[in-house]
Amino acid sequence: MNGRDLVRSLKAVSQVGAAQGLRVVRASWRHRRADSAGLPEQGQARARVPGRVVGVEPAPGGGRVLFARSVLRILVTVNGAVFWGWDGADPEPSYALAGVCPEPDSRVTLEPDKDGGWRVVAERATVTVSRHGAVELCTPGGVLLRRDLPPRWWELDGGGEARWAQRSEVAADARFFGLGARPSGPRLRDGKYRMWNTASHSAFGPGDDPLSITMPVQLVVADAGTHLVFHDTSWDGTVALREGREGDGSGHDSAGSCELRMRGGPLRCWAVVGTPSRVAQGWTQLTGGAAVPPSWALGHQHAVRGFGDESGAEGEVRRVVATHKEHGLPLDAVHLDIDHHRARQGPELRDDPPRSLRRLADELLADGVRLVSVVGPGVGPRRGDAVYDSGRAIDAFVRDTAGRAVRGVVPGGESVYPDFTAERVRKWWGGLYEARLAQGSSGFLHDVSEPLSFAAFGDRSLPLSARHDLDGRGADHREVHNVYGLCMARAGYEGLRELHSRERPFVCSRSGWAGMQRYGGSWSGGVATGWPGLRASLSLVVGLGLCGVPYAGPDVGGCDGEPSPELFLRRIQLGAYLPLLRTHSALRAGRREPWPFDDVLGHARVALHERRRLLPYFMTLAHFARRTGAPYVRPLWWAAPEDRALRDCEDAFLLGDSLLVAPVWGPGVRRRDVLLPQGRWYDTVTGEVFDGPGRVSVSAPLSRIPVLARAGDVVPVRGDGGGIALEVWAPAPGRTGGGYVVADAGEGWEEPEVERYRVHRSGERVVVERDAEGGGQPPHPVRVRGL
Repeated sequence: MNGRDLVRSLKAVSQVGAAQGLRVVRASWRHRRADSAGLPEQGQARARVPGRVVGVEPAPGGGRVLFARSVLRILVTVNGAVFWGWDGADPEPSYALAGVCPEPDSRVTLEPDKDGGWRVVAERATVTVSRHGAVELCTPGGVLLRRDLPPRWWELDGGGEARWAQRSEVAADARFFGLGARPSGPRLRDGKYRMWNTASHSAFGPGDDPLSITMPVQLVVADAGTHLVFHDTSWDGTVALREGREGDGSGHDSAGSCELRMRGGPLRCWAVVGTPSRVAQGWTQLTGGAAVPPSWALGHQHAVRGFGDESGAEGEVRRVVATHKEHGLPLDAVHLDIDHHRARQGPELRDDPPRSLRRLADELLADGVRLVSVVGPGVGPRRGDAVYDSGRAIDAFVRDTAGRAVRGVVPGGESVYPDFTAERVRKWWGGLYEARLAQGSSGFLHDVSEPLSFAAFGDRSLPLSARHDLDGRGADHREVHNVYGLCMARAGYEGLRELHSRERPFVCSRSGWAGMQRYGGSWSGGVATGWPGLRASLSLVVGLGLCGVPYAGPDVGGCDGEPSPELFLRRIQLGAYLPLLRTHSALRAGRREPWPFDDVLGHARVALHERRRLLPYFMTLAHFARRTGAPYVRPLWWAAPEDRALRDCEDAFLLGDSLLVAPVWGPGVRRRDVLLPQGRWYDTVTGEVFDGPGRVSVSAPLSRIPVLARAGDVVPVRGDGGGIALEVWAPAPGRTGGGYVVADAGEGWEEPEVERYRVHRSGERVVVERDAEGGGQPPHPVRVRGL
């Protein structure tokens, strides 16, 4: 044990106590011994590069370029996405893709290029390959977006996975976004970012990296265009980014760079080129549309934690619901956090579900409040336990190279872990949710699904040598770690679809990977309470949205220390405009509810009621996210990526196309500057008019954060009777507008109708018409604002 391991061991003991700490150290030593015996020895490595082109094999959609020491496959699909893979790597199998790889575009193939290279010219992108293996991604007009230098591999003399590095260059003005949930974003500055899902054992802020969701997905925005690049390998590695520097007119620009260094896995890459909306749509066609949450999951949810077993937690739930009702605060769901189970591990779906929990769920439902259970992957290894015994019967648990079930340590004690990369295990696990449904749970949060195991060796939740099924292909934990949470989400989602087919499942995971949006959303986990944690909350949501996961949100209020009344209010005001709005109570971390703060309770009530009023708008955004990939929460440059000022703006965001939200980021702020995209904007409270592009000063009193509406847009809101109403913001003179409404107020699978509206001026009047066959008046009440 070296010095670093000793420090981690002492920290683990201090976190969980002496008895539990001994289990932690013992499990850590077991992991270390297993890796020493089960992983290949790291001997001498030999570097390799592709060499020169020696031939080609054209095929529909692209073909293969043969190099002296490697083979490059290029494929352009019918949806315009471009794939290239080295050493014969194919697009499949992949946990990121939705189903099978799209069909090749038969209109294109490899053709000769200058200087002995080759190229593929497609409708949305041009890809050129130099004779030494450099790959260039260009716009249809031939403007360079990205240049991948020839890759380099380091192969072990004794065999095994080869490490590889890929260095790329982008334009000097380019900005990087994405890479999953990064608290320092949404714009990614110079530095190294690790690709290894890691549970934070304490509250995290902007300087902490990595967190529970890392994805090798980059969205690069430059004057020349926008492109998304996804390196489809789930192995551990780093991405080193460096923004370029422009020469201030001298012509000596310094290109931006990106360097991937991966510890194994295939070197294969997908790229999508176009406007941000087109890129999002192409990415969604590859990885699948986002699951639409049930309507109640777009409302206010509250979690209770630290109240012990069922009886303590249930009493706290009743108190929380009653106090929300007493103060007139909307509440749609309550989360029983992971420590409410007696054994504090696994789903704990016993044969004798507590009747009291069913009674509690029925009581809540009578008040319009849903019950959500938090589930972890760990299962207590106790003979006689129904879950453990049924898992052993189908060989469900991850094993080491000697064939023994791997044991980790979670807050409740020792634990074994299901292998969600096996279909039989996913089906078994999905069936376990039946008992929780019978107890009245309407949804599930997947916690500690990295998976978390308290261990002295901080990032090793399971031994790297642990064996997984990987859907019949077989692999160790080095390849599976990052997709473990994704596969758990799939097991839960598919199980709930089968068990409760009439309602859309609600599954929200702390950990995941590319494609996780198919099975639900994500929440941040333990974000720090202070003002920097407020910025980290928005960064996580924006970053995940740009990677294809639109439904996400932080723990409002943070998880360490007591927020000041003003900080708590600013957090809940921001949370009201994020896809997942989740507050929580925690005994050890302090109360985070509106009523202890008498001086801000009324303002918090206003924010929560505004969220409820906007539920039809959130539901419309959810359905469009599934169809088009456009996230609910978007950076200001979404519709104007060529605007450099907007590309660098991180203190405001767009909610859909219609609303611009400008949070307050510090204490005592009562007025703030807002950078506006082009067009006319209205303050939604005062009605004040602002014209963009440009920077304006807006009022930000303690009672609200600034929210501006785009002129000409139609925003569906909740009317006085509970139905949908249309809030129409008057277009500027001589301009027109419009909007969409998806009228889905349920939880089922019926495909709702998309209503489209057109808005124009007629003298001093604003005319709103439904854009459908025969036109006609809107079927909803209309309120025109901004005249």
